[in-house]
Amino acid sequence: MSGHRHPGRPPGPLDNLPRPLSERDRRGRGRRRAGTLAVGALFVAAGGVAVTSWGGGGPVPVGAVHGAVGSPTDGSPSPDQAAAIVPPLIRATPRPTPTPTPIPAPTPAPPESLTGYRSPLPHGRLTLPFGPSAWGSRIVDGTTFHDGIDLATFCGDRVVAAHDGTVLATGRRYDDQVGWIGDLRPYKAYLDRKRLWMTLPIVVVIDDGNGYRSIYAHFSKVVVKRGQVVKAGKLLGYEGQTGRASGCHLHYGLFSPLETATFAIDPDVVKRMKVPDRQVARIDPLLVLPQHAPKASASASVPASGAP
Repeated sequence: MSGHRHPGRPPGPLDNLPRPLSERDRRGRGRRRAGTLAVGALFVAAGGVAVTSWGGGGPVPVGAVHGAVGSPTDGSPSPDQAAAIVPPLIRATPRPTPTPTPIPAPTPAPPESLTGYRSPLPHGRLTLPFGPSAWGSRIVDGTTFHDGIDLATFCGDRVVAAHDGTVLATGRRYDDQVGWIGDLRPYKAYLDRKRLWMTLPIVVVIDDGNGYRSIYAHFSKVVVKRGQVVKAGKLLGYEGQTGRASGCHLHYGLFSPLETATFAIDPDVVKRMKVPDRQVARIDPLLVLPQHAPKASASASVPASGAP
């Protein structure tokens, strides 16, 4: 039975029976072959690696499909085709190492540019200038040298700040702030062992806020403390003769920690006191305190003191 109703006749009880197995196999094979052809067409349209010919041929290389020239007979791509298929390795060009720009070392402001200074001892008389002196303990160009100026009036006179600034040190423990170049531990150990701290002058060191420091020495008493901010003219203490001094006076020194020039120290002092053999060079305080410069007609003064 075919399972199909003849056209023109009324439906019968056998019309809905399944079709014969042979007929169903033929129709199934036809549908499967059509499905396979459709999948193959999609594979070619999607750019697969190889296309199978339904006529029994072998796989066609991709290079041949895309029109590559000179494909070898064994079906493998030529070197040119391989290069077209696999892009060459992209190598990153190394960046050149930038040359570091040297940073210049900071330098002190030129002394002639310093402003805002006033006399720390307004009525003081210059008793020992800055420069070569038998009273100095520094060595410059082979000659003993006084590294500041000495001003004198009378014991107990008021000593004031020469410039606005911040107090760095007061009393007899000031050496860390005055520009020694080298290790101070042997010197401090010597002072401890010999109990010599009381032989040092009473000193005030102030950071003037312009790259320079002012050193005031030989006080009988100070009234400011470390860390205190002061204005020019502020009372620091009272004129005295502590330390190595032949009379009451004020030793005033001025230097920049940025200075690279140095003063040597008298070798006898280095040996005896265990101090470093160099210190940062000072500038002449008369450059900022011209009112204390000696008059041209003034006679040579007799020193009232030595170096602090």
